[in-house]
Amino acid sequence: MDAFHALAEPRRRKVVEILVHRGKLSASEISHEFDVTPQAISQHLRVLREANVLQMEKRAQRRLYTFNPKSMRPIEAWTADMARLWNSRLDRLERSLKEEEA
Repeated sequence: MDAFHALAEPRRRKVVEILVHRGKLSASEISHEFDVTPQAISQHLRVLREANVLQMEKRAQRRLYTFNPKSMRPIEAWTADMARLWNSRLDRLERSLKEEEA
């Protein structure tokens, strides 16, 4: 699974936002932010971890989660490619319209 798929679910995006703002948190600390069961959040954490969006560190009985910013590189590259594509198309359209006016 990739970051695109993992982040398609709103609760998973919210988990990432929480970790970006608050830093390293345990699964139970994360689950307190939601109105679903801790087991449901655990499943979301698993998906995010498998997609390498989150990293997990074990400390005794606790599992601490952090955001992995490197996981956003494919998304950043894709959005940059899409922006270049659309800017190129819009530039061609603008040139075409100017040529028609002349």
